[in-house]
Amino acid sequence: MEAPRSPVLISSDFCAYHLQTCLKLRDPFAGKAIHTLVIKAGLHLSVYLMNNLMNFYAKTGSVSDAHRLFDEMPVRTCFSWNTILSAYAKRGQFDMAIRVFNEIPERDSVSWTAMIVGYNHMGRFSNAVRMFVDMIWNRVPLTQFTVTNILASCAAIEGLGIGRKIHSFVVKFGLSSYVSVANSLINMYAKSGDPMTAKVVFDSMRSKDILTLNAMISLHMQCSRFDLAVSLFEQMTERNIVSWNAIIAGYNQHRCDVEALTVFSNMLKDSSLKPDNFTLASVLSACANLEKLQLGKQIHAHIIRNNFDTSVEVGNALISMYANSGGVEIARKILVDSRTSDLNVIAFTALLDGYLKLGDISPARKIFDSLRNRDVIAWTAMIVGYAQNGLYNDALELFRSMIREGPKPNNYTLAAMLGVSSTLASLDHGKQIHASALRSGEVSSVSVSNGLITMYAKAGCINAAKQVFNLIQLNKFTVSWTSMIIALAQHGLGEEAIELFETMLTLGIKPDQITYVGVLSACTHAGLVEKGKSYYNLMRNIHKIEPTSSHYACMIDLFGRAGLLQEAFDFIETMPIEPDVIAWGSFLSSCKVHKNVDLAKVAAERLLLIEPDNSGAYTALANLYSACRNWDDAAKIRKSMKDRGVKKEQGFSWIQIQNKVHLFAAEDGFHPQKDAIYEMMEKIWNEIKKMGFIPDTEAVLHDLEEEVKERILLHHSEKLAIAFGLISTPENTTLRIMKNLRVCNDCHSAIKFISKLVGREIIVRDATRFHHFKNGMCSCRDYW
Repeated sequence: MEAPRSPVLISSDFCAYHLQTCLKLRDPFAGKAIHTLVIKAGLHLSVYLMNNLMNFYAKTGSVSDAHRLFDEMPVRTCFSWNTILSAYAKRGQFDMAIRVFNEIPERDSVSWTAMIVGYNHMGRFSNAVRMFVDMIWNRVPLTQFTVTNILASCAAIEGLGIGRKIHSFVVKFGLSSYVSVANSLINMYAKSGDPMTAKVVFDSMRSKDILTLNAMISLHMQCSRFDLAVSLFEQMTERNIVSWNAIIAGYNQHRCDVEALTVFSNMLKDSSLKPDNFTLASVLSACANLEKLQLGKQIHAHIIRNNFDTSVEVGNALISMYANSGGVEIARKILVDSRTSDLNVIAFTALLDGYLKLGDISPARKIFDSLRNRDVIAWTAMIVGYAQNGLYNDALELFRSMIREGPKPNNYTLAAMLGVSSTLASLDHGKQIHASALRSGEVSSVSVSNGLITMYAKAGCINAAKQVFNLIQLNKFTVSWTSMIIALAQHGLGEEAIELFETMLTLGIKPDQITYVGVLSACTHAGLVEKGKSYYNLMRNIHKIEPTSSHYACMIDLFGRAGLLQEAFDFIETMPIEPDVIAWGSFLSSCKVHKNVDLAKVAAERLLLIEPDNSGAYTALANLYSACRNWDDAAKIRKSMKDRGVKKEQGFSWIQIQNKVHLFAAEDGFHPQKDAIYEMMEKIWNEIKKMGFIPDTEAVLHDLEEEVKERILLHHSEKLAIAFGLISTPENTTLRIMKNLRVCNDCHSAIKFISKLVGREIIVRDATRFHHFKNGMCSCRDYW
């Protein structure tokens, strides 16, 4: 017969032990069963047990049950008050929390810390800081738990000033020896922009744990001190996933994506570690940046095989990877099939970018239109997509919609729109964007200010470009100086561009490759051959910048325009890289200007070897033969063009009047006001001939009668555009004409006379530079 079991002794310790077990298991039903047992055993008057029960209810989310117990307690200890206070604070019920806090008979460090923790938990970091200040004011002793939490608040708001004061309290209260406190200090200084002090704290620590090392690795990676981060990483005897993530994410954030993927590969060799969502988001981002579609697919397969419960960040990263690497349809399928409803505008914008990258505007616009909450990134992506695909009017229209109904444009949006205005040479649109930048406060942005310099310069307003540059002189980056130097060079102000470059060097601002393209171009347009040669040597020998094809083209142009054709040819022959189309095209153009048939033949042959259907090579050679009155060879070249199906690029000129662009070709008979335009041009032609203008009939490269040649010259596209501008604008209005080809000798001479005749400034932008015609003179000084 089985012996009777001994009765279980129900004691306060027994119940408290099992309550702790229920709390660890997060089992509310078992906890309530213990509560029932406590009542049956008559232990409900035990303050110790009531505190344990209240703590259990508070931490399992039953705050109302906790508060009911609190109200029933015969005696309330500090623990009782702090438990119910912490329960309300952590749930964000601050009205109740503050009421309890104010009723506590003797508030201790735990009471104050409970409020700080609650504010932190709900993201109300400024409230947490104010609570801490009150705590200090009331001379309440600090604990390490208080300090770690308030330092987390400072890190969140990047409050370096208050963080430093808290550091002084840490030292005063002797808490700096706690590893958790030191770790919090490092984190606060790192996130608040003071890496040097973070390093001082790190070096002063006697004991360091894995959290300390991870924090310093993250800090070094954040500051691009990769060697220090990797050295510390390699010294670690124990690494966790956070350690690896710090290295991988750091490389990825600084676009060192090959290194990020290499570290990820090494991590996978450690069988004890598995990547988490942070790892996957970083490596997928690296694949997207490198456009490594196959590797991205392998990582996606790894996610599926291992049944990862992917986060929103990983979902967005997957879509970005596919969209950016050419797998845009896969990205779209992931987005459509995703069960994660939280995939946000980042995913849609990534898909939008993917279609735009492929030039698929229609599906991109559908995605854009389907977005419910379009942020500034989505708007900007669509605007940039239109611009990159040459749909400038669509970009302008979308920008207007953004102003009316969308978010406030940021500096990237405005810079993109300034690029559109620059391409269209639309001064009116550019001025409107300038006004938007002023209203939004983005005008001081480097990208916007540089965009404004370029826009005004390309619209022919070099003085406005100078004003923008002068306004940002306290914040001039290399790119700002470069933009201004290039602008001055394009407008024929070579001496000013060189003076600005010299000032730049004096101030210790280091020029880059593009700066030297600008200054060499300035020397070219000003005919300063020796100056150009000295800057070329300065670039190579002092600034250690290896010349690119653009620099070589500038030097060829420098020699060629000055008539030093043999020197230009010798330079081409000694180039360490194969001359490209631009190099030979520039040399051929110089040969045509200086009528050197032999070298022109060589240049044309070399150019056509690289690009057999280059119409410019055929046209330049044919025109050169014509200029030398070698009509037979000119005819042969033109026949060769016809046989090969090569079409000569047609010359166009255009002018913008009241936001509308008017396009003209030579002998244009399609404009609605053609009769008035031709009548005006006839009148001008006769008047400037009376002033001494002699038509340059050699500019007509065909064997025709002189009278016929003169009629052809009369109706060149830029002259028609000027005539239309004169009949369409008030007196004294500056005319701005754009042309896709180089202005011919006759038009250049005629426009000088016209500017004097009508008393207006006429600005012409041709394929190579700006010409400012005023009072019978041109800014290029007839050197172009």
